[in-house]
Amino acid sequence: MEVSLLITITFLAGYAAHLLHLPPLIGFLSAGFILHYAGFSEMELVNSAADLGVTLLLFTVGLKLDIRSLFKKEVIGTASLHMLGSLVFFSLCLMAFRFAELPLTSGLEQHSIYLLAFALGFSSTVFAVKALEDKSEMNALYGRVAIGILIIQDIFAVVFLAASTGKLPTLYAPLLLFLWPLRPLFYRLLDRVGHGELQIVLGFFLALVVGAQLFELVGIKSDIGALVMGMLLASHSGANYMAKALFSFKEIMLVAFFLSIGLSYPPSWDAFGIALILCALLFVKNTAYMLLLMFFRLRSRTAFLGAASLGNFSEFGLIVSAIAVKLGWLPGEWMAALAMAVSISFMISAPIHKNADKVYQWLLPVLRRLQRKRLNIEDQPIELGQMQVVILGMGRIGEGAYDLMQQHYPDLVIGIDTDLDKIERQINQGRAVIQGDATDSDFWEKLHPSSELKLVLLAMPHHHGNEYALKQLKKGNFNAKIAAICQFADEAKKLRRLGADEVFNLYNEAGAGFAEHVYNELLSSEKSPQGDKQAGENVRFRA
Repeated sequence: MEVSLLITITFLAGYAAHLLHLPPLIGFLSAGFILHYAGFSEMELVNSAADLGVTLLLFTVGLKLDIRSLFKKEVIGTASLHMLGSLVFFSLCLMAFRFAELPLTSGLEQHSIYLLAFALGFSSTVFAVKALEDKSEMNALYGRVAIGILIIQDIFAVVFLAASTGKLPTLYAPLLLFLWPLRPLFYRLLDRVGHGELQIVLGFFLALVVGAQLFELVGIKSDIGALVMGMLLASHSGANYMAKALFSFKEIMLVAFFLSIGLSYPPSWDAFGIALILCALLFVKNTAYMLLLMFFRLRSRTAFLGAASLGNFSEFGLIVSAIAVKLGWLPGEWMAALAMAVSISFMISAPIHKNADKVYQWLLPVLRRLQRKRLNIEDQPIELGQMQVVILGMGRIGEGAYDLMQQHYPDLVIGIDTDLDKIERQINQGRAVIQGDATDSDFWEKLHPSSELKLVLLAMPHHHGNEYALKQLKKGNFNAKIAAICQFADEAKKLRRLGADEVFNLYNEAGAGFAEHVYNELLSSEKSPQGDKQAGENVRFRA
């Protein structure tokens, strides 16, 4: 009965958020508080699922992560300077609150203030990854930068946890370095398990056993083990498929994570008031992110969207605070205040992130003046020269389209994609491909097409990306034919309604293409009796 009620309230709260055009995770957070008021307390099942959800989340982040992105100045520089600035800013604010004798603050000791300021400096990895995945923008420049910053922050948290608990890695920790030469073994396993249920079980094994449990045994936080394990597999061609296979499991377990926040820490009016005040300070936190990203020569839009992804408080802040409470460094009532601050910050961040492009366009006149003239190489204008065919999205479909168009328009075809590794591979194979994000509104402002442009092929894997690109092409009055791919009939109708000249439904037409290929390769040289009879009739008719 308890489980049935939990599922019912969780669904209804999530559905209510959906009807209000908010991410369901806001409903799940609310469900946790509702369940607490209904008499539910911490549930071992929910907490276990929440822990698994965060572990799987970090594993799938690792599967998609290029470790080189962590060492870029806009990532490590922004993460380090922002954490230092947050420590100073929130410490000063909390001391001012103590001076004003606000609830929960009057008895705070100085070291407690520093701990709270440190916890408030983190941004949520769970929220950012979920929001970026929902918009299919994990590979966009701002998404990669935001995830890199979050991972650097997570490393800061791990260092704190190790130092505060006195739990240092064991003498066996250096043996983890042998995971690197074992990569060929893991790759072979990925090659041999296929794409069914065995691939899912292998993902759980690598994330929870080889990654999380192995690191835990040598005194290192298990979540970091899952992240590292994912990063070791990231360069394998099957890593993306494994991430997709684990997607549904990760999603349902993250529902438990959001529920656990509301169930674990009973709210009070004092905690609610402090949480609201802390969330009011998010404006300063977000602005600092944006200014730092622009300082490191990212465009105003990239910086704004990156800041929008990071504009909240973090579950890692709750973990840091929980350790501090356990050690007696922080009053226990602050856990409820921080839990509510995290929840409210998600509610504030979700609609901002969802409508970030609209907000950016409204702020554009101001933000453009703050943008530096010399930009990051990935954020510079896109020149197409005299190219006549442009292909947006250089996955397998884009590759095939490129090779065919190259036969008809030699050296006048160019591909555009967001994935730098994919671009490097395409260039090595002799294709002309450049980096660009067609879901980025500034991409279209940076794009300089030639007057000779004849055709644009929208071959991105996600429908919303092709739809957005089509709208921008029509808005910009590009004098070219537009063709797009889709997977479902309703998507095809919408693309045609938006002005696509041709739409290719992958599911409907793949079978026809397969049959035509088989006929041309295997049967075209044979003549059936019916064919001979028809041929004879044609001859008699002509005679």
